[in-house]
Amino acid sequence: MIVTIQHLHTVPTWTTRTGYCSKQSRAFFAEHGLDWLAFVKDGIDADLLLATGNALAKHLVEHARSEEAIDGGQA
Repeated sequence: MIVTIQHLHTVPTWTTRTGYCSKQSRAFFAEHGLDWLAFVKDGIDADLLLATGNALAKHLVEHARSEEAIDGGQA
């Protein structure tokens, strides 16, 4: 499954805001050797995010999967 920038912007958080901070997300991608610009353009395979072992990445993947289930895979 592909996780997109749209998923990143709509993921529920533990605050009153929705979506993850782009600045911190770019730093996360750099820290884990992931290509931020490719992600913005084409998305990223969920398994690559899960392989980081990061709880926020896992939460993002779960959000993307739930969105896909709601949209019937049309997201």
